[in-house]
Formats: sequence, structure tokens, C-alpha cells
Amino acid sequence: MESLILWVLFFFMLFVLPAMTRRRHAAAVEAEFTRVQKKRKSRIIAIVHRQESMGLLGLAQLRYIDLNDAEDVLNAIRSTPKNMPLEFILHTPGGLVLPALQIARAIKAHPAPTRVFVPHYAMSGGTLIALAADEIVLNPHAVLGPIDPQIAGLPAASIAAVTQQKKPDAIDDYTLVLADVARKAQAQLERAAEELLAGTVSENAARAVAEQMSSGRWTHDYPIEAEEAAGMGLNVNNQMPAEINGLMALFPDRASGRSVSYTAPAVRLPFFGKKKEAPMAPPPAPQMDRTPFVGFEPGPGSRSFSYGPWNPSDLRRGPSERDIRRER
Repeated sequence: MESLILWVLFFFMLFVLPAMTRRRHAAAVEAEFTRVQKKRKSRIIAIVHRQESMGLLGLAQLRYIDLNDAEDVLNAIRSTPKNMPLEFILHTPGGLVLPALQIARAIKAHPAPTRVFVPHYAMSGGTLIALAADEIVLNPHAVLGPIDPQIAGLPAASIAAVTQQKKPDAIDDYTLVLADVARKAQAQLERAAEELLAGTVSENAARAVAEQMSSGRWTHDYPIEAEEAAGMGLNVNNQMPAEINGLMALFPDRASGRSVSYTAPAVRLPFFGKKKEAPMAPPPAPQMDRTPFVGFEPGPGSRSFSYGPWNPSDLRRGPSERDIRRER
């Protein structure tokens, strides 16, 4: 009998209690988003990518912008009344270009005012989404980043530069193919950025910003704070509402309870024998079957999840004109 009780308690602690905690947290998040939406008279969508513990072993998984984000967010934007302002909270290292561009174009097409809030950082694909908004709001020291494409884990600009530094007969076929893809990816990202900025900034500023951010003149993790972004010509400010910071606080890093830090994995040393300095790993040989990846490249096993938009019932039916008039 005692063993049965212990098993029941074990099952409760392992499965039931975490599920109840998640449900309570989800209810609290929904209630707070609903309250802030009513206060701001806007639809708020949050794309927050964290390291989260997954499965029984609690292994951390890094999240990034993927096609699931695009599906969820596009449905939310489509169901938002055309006269309702659209506000995004972005906290992401970036991700796939395709879903990021889909989201960005949907924001650009929304007829009511659009605004993106960046409490901490929105890099790569996150910046691409931010460029589509009428206004970008960053916390002090919060950053955007370059949108230069990454091909097979390397900067597209650097790959393309190889063909200018070496003769074609001194370059292997794989690198030549990657260089061709890299040039196309750069041109596509520059054109997309210019398209997203059209009408928000001047034509000359849109062209200059698009070229700067997609050219690869910086490393892919180069931080662009509000002052530098405004100097480029973007409509950026530091007027972050307190309630937006409050919403961001609802999504702590569950894996550690702290802010997420991205670090390169350490070189493994032998488990036995005299410790010695780890030798530098030789560069990997070209992998002909590896698919080029455009954008931020997550590690193995990565997946994504977007929070919001809330209130889900409102998204299904949309607020009535009477509701909107009453909130005014």
C-alpha cells in the first residue's frame, strides 16, 4: 500500500503538478495580455524565444523563428480588425528568413498603425520583422542586428568574397555554388528590407538602410542600439511603456530562471590521462549534401514557440465595433 502511495505521489509530482502550474501560468498570461490590450486599445502579439526545459530530462532547447511562428502570427494578424493598431513584442535571436519575411509583410500590409517593442534584443530575422513596423521602440541598450544572410553557417558576404580573392580554378565546386547562393540571398534580403521600409522612411533612407544591414559589413551579432538605428534613418525611440516590460517579465527563462546567454560549446577533453590543451579543430570538410541555411542557424534539436496573441477568443471572432467604441 505504501509503495502504491509513493508511486501516486511520484506520478503527481512528475506529471500532474507541472501541468497544473503551466495551466495557471497560461491563464495569468492571458489575463494580463487582455488587460494591457484593453488599456492600449491594440492587438498585442509577443514572439518570445527562450531556452526552455523540455521532456522528462529537462534538456534546454533554443527557440528561433520558424514556420510555426508564421502560421500562428499570420492567423492572428488576419483576424485583427483593420482599424485596430497592431503591436509586437519581439525577443528573438532570429531564425528562418521565409517565416520572418511572411510576418513582416503581414505587418506592413496592416492598415492601422503598427509598432514593434524590443525589450532586450531582436536580431537577424527579428530585425527584419521590426523593419516592417511604423515605429520601433527599444529599451535603453536593447538592440537590433544586421540582416545579412548566413549560408551553411557562414556569412554570405564572406562566401561571396572568396570568388573575388581567388581564381575560379582554385575554388572547389561546393564553394562556387555557395557563393552563387550567397549573392542571390544578399540581393533578396536587400530588396526585401527596402520593400518593408517603403513609406515609413524616405526612399533614399530605405535604400541606404537596406544596403547597410544586408551587406555583411558587420558581424552577424553586431548590436545596433536606438541611437545608431535612428542615425541610419529608422523611426526608433526609447519610449518603452512600463506595461510592455511587465508583459515581457511573464516569460522568464524556465531552463535557468535567468536571462539566456548564448555561448559556444566547450571543446571536450579526454576523461582520463594527463590533461592537456585541446588542439584546434581543423575546418570541416565541405558537405555536399548540406542544405544552405539562410538566416540565423540554430543548433541541433532547436524548436520554436511563440506566445500570444491574446485573448484567443477575441482572435477567433474579433472585437465588435461596439466593443471598440466602448473602449474609446
